[in-house]
Amino acid sequence: MSVKVEKTENKNELKLEFTIESKVFDEGIKKVFNKNAKYFNIPGFRKGKAPMNIVEKYYGDEIFYEDAFNEIVPEIYDEAVESEKLEVVSRPQIDISQMEKGKDLIFTAVVAIKPEVKLGKYKGISLEKVEYKVTDKEVEEEVNKMAERNSRMITVEDRAAKMGDTTVIDFVGTVDGVEFEGGKAENHELELGSNTFIPGFEDQVVGMKTEEVKDINVKFPEEYFSKDLAGKDAIFKVTLHEIKTKELPKIDDEFAKDVSEFDTLKELKADLKTKKEKQNEEKAKTELEEKAVKAVAEDSEVDIPTGMVELEIDNMEQDMNRRLSYQGITLEQYLQMLGKTKADYRKESEEPAKESLKMRLVLEAVCKDAKIEASEKEVSEKLKELATSYGRKEEDLKNNEDLMEHIKANIKSEKAIKEIVDNAKIKTVEPKEEKKEASKTDEKKSTKKSK
Repeated sequence: MSVKVEKTENKNELKLEFTIESKVFDEGIKKVFNKNAKYFNIPGFRKGKAPMNIVEKYYGDEIFYEDAFNEIVPEIYDEAVESEKLEVVSRPQIDISQMEKGKDLIFTAVVAIKPEVKLGKYKGISLEKVEYKVTDKEVEEEVNKMAERNSRMITVEDRAAKMGDTTVIDFVGTVDGVEFEGGKAENHELELGSNTFIPGFEDQVVGMKTEEVKDINVKFPEEYFSKDLAGKDAIFKVTLHEIKTKELPKIDDEFAKDVSEFDTLKELKADLKTKKEKQNEEKAKTELEEKAVKAVAEDSEVDIPTGMVELEIDNMEQDMNRRLSYQGITLEQYLQMLGKTKADYRKESEEPAKESLKMRLVLEAVCKDAKIEASEKEVSEKLKELATSYGRKEEDLKNNEDLMEHIKANIKSEKAIKEIVDNAKIKTVEPKEEKKEASKTDEKKSTKKSK
């Protein structure tokens, strides 16, 4: 096998020209035949018993070419990339110029390689750290949320339904007098004001009394995910069976004892404030780190290859599919609900992908410039943490080369971010919202003085 590497007219792109000996390709054909022989049903032979030359004659020589290519090329390609010490960051674009039994296999693979980064200033940059203070109002809101979580539903029989109530209803929906799929349910719980139904539906349930039957007229939104119903008028025959409302517990010392390990409401509030302060500090730290990386990235220059961006979008798409699967839907279904196509999604993902890649490349450049490495101790500690989290053996995780590289890269990135932040000039500021409130207060004070 021989590989010729040459630059293309595009920056950060190489063309690899492969020539693989005919005997290697022919061996690949034999392997593919042996794997698939049992599936061939040739007249005059028992299924799976026809020899390769008969199968080729019956179906044509080319029947095994593509599979033979896929059988032998991936390993050969990986070996070539490794031997040439290439940092490939895209899927190869393959162009086959000769593929025939008894002849050398000749093809080219065009790939993007990791671009060089012209690193900007990363020491002594100016940053603003937002200081989030915990107010009494926020603590009260947390207490009220706890009260909400510990509320109970009681049935109301002496009044009509109003916003905030939870109703139990039967409904049958029709369009032009015909029932449609998904438009019928019995004993369905609907919280009025939750906006989970078609606009206008919940407003018309307000005022209904127990066991009342009512026709509710609505119109499906023009952008409704079901094209058969989008923009159409519908009538729902609704029967209201029950009206329920929340009964909140009294917020006092007894409440604190019931919902926490504290004996008084004062102690509970103090604990909530402490926890909120820790959350705010973590939030401020994360925001500061993001600003730090973004600032260095904006001051750096890097030409990111298109193939690298495409691969990053592929990864983003896979991640989105995985997260949506937890909700029981696919990316295609999600996009359909938004009235978008896969092409729209990929187009909208281009800039986020470029931004993510640039920050990642810049952090790698910081690591290189500052001689940052991941020590064996740091890797070992992270490995233990992951093994505990996933209930796996450390040795099993250690044998996963990709995972080990990922762990090392993450450790180095974290240390690079710390390097930037530790050497930055940091100014503490208030959140913008608080600044606005302060300015309003000052405005009122100045108004009063002028009067």
